[in-house]
Amino acid sequence: QVRLVESGGGLVQAGGSLRLSCAASGRTFNMNAMGWFRQDPGKEREFVTIISGRGSSTYYADSVKGRFSISRDNAKNTVYLQMNSLKPEDTAVYYCAARGTAYISSQYYLPNEYDYWGQGTQVTVSS
Repeated sequence: QVRLVESGGGLVQAGGSLRLSCAASGRTFNMNAMGWFRQDPGKEREFVTIISGRGSSTYYADSVKGRFSISRDNAKNTVYLQMNSLKPEDTAVYYCAARGTAYISSQYYLPNEYDYWGQGTQVTVSS
């Protein structure tokens, strides 16, 4: 069982930056590929990015490529999402998710590829 707790959300102006953190419980954090998703009310949960267990591989949604960066510190059991050049359309609840394996599957963008989820943190970008 892996427990995930996100933090770092908030209100920011367009063009600003935020860094989200996701702290994970468990002794084998490096055995979990970690992802970030986001969801607006009334919309489906949307893939943002994923990082492999050792941090050697990452993938990003086209909508955030070049602006967002995922990283992880396995010694601290924490994954980060650095969000720069934020836009109003980035407004959503951001969720941290963990896979039961360190590897990234070919369908990494699907929520059902992930086994554990955090409670979410709200990010609001004002124009």
